[in-house]
Amino acid sequence: MARQSPLKHEMRKRLFLFIGFLIISILCWWRSLSETSRIALSNDAQTYILLIVPISAALASSKSRMTGKLPIRGLHSIGGWTLLVAAVVARLTPLLNPSISPSIQLFLEMLGLILWWIGAVIVCFGVARFRSLLFPLCFLLLLVPVPTNVLDWVAEWLQQESAIATTVLFKAAGVPITRDDVMLSIPGLDIEVARECSSIRSSTMLIVATLVLVHLFLQTWWRRSLLILFAIPLSVAKNAVRIFTIAELGTRVDPGFLTGKLHHDGGIVFLMIALGVDIGVLWMLRLGEDHLKTKNPLTFASGRDRGSVD
Repeated sequence: MARQSPLKHEMRKRLFLFIGFLIISILCWWRSLSETSRIALSNDAQTYILLIVPISAALASSKSRMTGKLPIRGLHSIGGWTLLVAAVVARLTPLLNPSISPSIQLFLEMLGLILWWIGAVIVCFGVARFRSLLFPLCFLLLLVPVPTNVLDWVAEWLQQESAIATTVLFKAAGVPITRDDVMLSIPGLDIEVARECSSIRSSTMLIVATLVLVHLFLQTWWRRSLLILFAIPLSVAKNAVRIFTIAELGTRVDPGFLTGKLHHDGGIVFLMIALGVDIGVLWMLRLGEDHLKTKNPLTFASGRDRGSVD
């Protein structure tokens, strides 16, 4: 019987150790995971959480196939063990200070869980593997539910900016309009840009999609940053176009549009339009990168996927 090579034996030991870390995390953070799942299923603003693990797993699997085997060292990575300790501290903080609000408690608990997972990867597989999986692992931070007060602030900001942007569209179309905070009045219709109309769910989906796109298709940091920043006003513009379109159809074509499917379930339509614009800007930025890559290929030599020995 062929004897297993030392490298395969070592990798198997590391894999079993990593599975042990995962089992410990599930046992210690089970309540936090359950509560996060409940929030993702019941809160429109945080539905995107359901997509984070599948996307991260797919990106990690693809990256692992591209990078192949990377060197590993002993279980002495200070960074990995430091993250594990930080994870335990984050998990215990809500228990030691129960006066913290429930949303902040869950934020700290889930942050601790992600730190535990990242620390486990470093300890078990080394810094080289962590570097090769940097984006998929950091992407997991989006599993951490946003605290209620922050979410309320974002929704209010989207309301205000959407009301302003919608006013601009009506004026550009020559429609008389007055605005009082988030209340808009046009001939024959008063519109309130309520929290439900802030389109926070589709906006967060757009941001998440943009993060994945810039990781997959752009290499220069400033182009990545530019597209991510562009997705923020694009979210507002998307919502303004939605409000403007429904209002115009409702007042000029059929009042049924004001309460119909386009009003209640049409967010996906305008999200796809915004995503198309996003991809268009991505394409233009990618053309710039391809042009520079042709002129100076050494600048774009793929160093980001090369692992280094820890």
